Amino acid sequence: MSTARPETAAIDPVSLAPRAAYVHVPFCVHRCGYCDFTVVAGRGDLIGAYLDALDGELSGLGERRAIDTLFIGGGTPTQLSPRELARLFEILQRWFVLAAGGEFSVEANPAGLDAAKVDALAAAGVNRVSLGVQSFDAGVLATLERDHRRDEILAAVAHVRQRIANVSLDLIFGVPGQTLAVWRDTLWRAIDLAPPHVSTYGLTWEKGTAFWSRRRTGRLVPAPEELERDMYALAMDELAAAGCEQYELSNFARPGFACRHNQTYWRGLPYYGFGPGAARYIGGRRETNHRSVTTWLRRVRAGHSPTAQAETLPAEERARELLVLGLRTMAGICRADFLDRTGFTVDELAAGALRRHVAAGLIDDTPTHLRLTRAGRFVADSVVVDLV
Repeated sequence: MSTARPETAAIDPVSLAPRAAYVHVPFCVHRCGYCDFTVVAGRGDLIGAYLDALDGELSGLGERRAIDTLFIGGGTPTQLSPRELARLFEILQRWFVLAAGGEFSVEANPAGLDAAKVDALAAAGVNRVSLGVQSFDAGVLATLERDHRRDEILAAVAHVRQRIANVSLDLIFGVPGQTLAVWRDTLWRAIDLAPPHVSTYGLTWEKGTAFWSRRRTGRLVPAPEELERDMYALAMDELAAAGCEQYELSNFARPGFACRHNQTYWRGLPYYGFGPGAARYIGGRRETNHRSVTTWLRRVRAGHSPTAQAETLPAEERARELLVLGLRTMAGICRADFLDRTGFTVDELAAGALRRHVAAGLIDDTPTHLRLTRAGRFVADSVVVDLV
């Protein structure tokens, strides 16, 4: 049964203009077997058309917009040449103005990230690079079909640090054949580089990917759940000991280096999204662009909307979504703030589920906040399913 929304609810921040923007660059040399992102491999011939179309899609803004965070993801944005990167940034600067002290992030892969590309990033004002390291082990990198090796990781980090201090390292655990000792070695090698931010992701098996097919036919065997749990626990312990505080289920940072752009998502705040497969959340309406790069190109060129899916969530569903997103963070959910933003109390929405998970030691419930416990972090997905 739907819960009535109090008439005195405060204005939800999603009704405000976005202060964050995401731009998707879909190009890669190779699509890795586990990848479920919007990617085209070996299609550098489309980059010019992509940049033209991106400019066209951005023109829908009508005027230059002020933002606090800008995130360029992919794909592999640094697959573009320095000249193509310069054009990308020129387009973005024409439509966005980044506030003083704003965060400008770009995802990059170690392979091919040379000094010239880093110079192009720095010249455009990029101040944060998220490097897709995934592992320092040659065997694990081969299984993941990554096209870089350990020496390229070290070279890429060195190149970036000459111009950009804020480097984040992405790592993957739970890879078939990956042992706890191999994962510990990867963590230690990452920690030795003293990055201000580290993301650790358990390998996911997405339907439609090559890994999904290989799993079904027995060519790849997932890591045992107990091993994945031990790997996650090791990451939490080792990164905390190295001074990187866990602030979200998969993310760890030194003080002052949490990713501000991603916090926009976890706080349920509005954001722009451009490029094939990109999502946006504006005025309570969630839209996703066509995942097919060629379809996105064709629609933008024709002056049509590139949107493939759209929905406006009712107030209660938005509140439940905010509950789920908030529990991903270690700060958890402030009861008073939740009521102010949604018009619902947490207990109105999920009292029964909360009681069960508190009793099981998975959620810490105080008069002011709700947070996942350490035990709850291991089964976060199953906990939040109960809340929606």
